[in-house]
Order: sequence, then C-alpha cells, then structure tokens
Amino acid sequence: MQLNIRTERLLLRDFLESDQPALHRLYMLPETIRYNPSGYPKNEDATRQLVHGWAKQVTAPRREDYTAAIIHQQDNTFLGIISLDLGPEKYRKGEVWYKLLPSCWGKGFATEALKGIMSFGFRQLQLHRIESGCSIHNTGSWKVMEKAGMTREGVKRRVLPLEDGWHDAYVYGILENEYQ
Repeated sequence: MQLNIRTERLLLRDFLESDQPALHRLYMLPETIRYNPSGYPKNEDATRQLVHGWAKQVTAPRREDYTAAIIHQQDNTFLGIISLDLGPEKYRKGEVWYKLLPSCWGKGFATEALKGIMSFGFRQLQLHRIESGCSIHNTGSWKVMEKAGMTREGVKRRVLPLEDGWHDAYVYGILENEYQ
C-alpha cells in the first residue's frame, strides 16, 4: 500500500531517492540529533541506504514500516520525516516517530503530521493501538504527542543512550476507541 496522506498543510508520502540530500541535512543538525539514540549517519552513503530501504517499502509483500517524507503542500519543500512502524499482526499496533527541521518547530507541523499518520493507522490499517516515546527532557516531542491526543502511560527508566548519558523516556499511547 502506497502512502499518500494529505492534511491541511502537509503531504506525507513515501520516500523518493531524490529526498536523500534533504534528509541528510536534517540528520546532520545537532538540534535534531540531541534526543536521538541513533546519532549522526556515518556519511551521505549511509543516509542514501536508509532512503533506498524506505523507498523499497512500497513493494514489500507485507509492509512493516510506513516511513514518510513530510512535505509542505504550498511550496513542495521537505520539512521532515515521520514513520509508523508496525508490530506483529496479532497485536494490531504500531509505533510512531518523527523528526522535523528546527525551522519548522513550534508551527504545528509535527502535531499535524502525527494526527495524519495516526488517522491512516487507525482507519486504513485498522490498528488497535499506536504508541511512541521520547526522552523526558524532550519537551517539544512529548507536547506534540499530547496535542495529538496521546496519553502518557509511564516512564521507562534509563532506556535511551544519548550523548550526555542515559535518559529516562516517557511512554505514550492511544487506542482506536480514543482516536477522534
């Protein structure tokens, strides 16, 4: 199933090979890596391999990940990335994560993208649960989850290995009957 979600201002679509330079620039910004345990990509080729893998998702027999480029509809610019990664079919759940350019922070784009991917997960994929998490210090990220209707369900202690040591993480979730 191809991913092509339109919200008020955004298009969430499958990655294209041509998205690699914009994604690499995003991944190389210290602000976007601050709370990401994956850190920086080793080089542009590593980013190219990521994009190539995501672009191939469309043809997978059973798609496990819906990793999308976040595009501003008005001027077709790349704003970031969002992904809905599926668990085993029996559990009907997915985990969402996202990363946007710092110039897009505080403008509602992350919340809009998250609501868009959650709508897709619940309506098209018939998921029962969508979950996410972030460092307890990543205020912007957990506020996005709350604005999108997710509930803080707990804290995982010292689970994120970040540059400045181990961080606790908030765990968020939303169930199909809670989604509006």
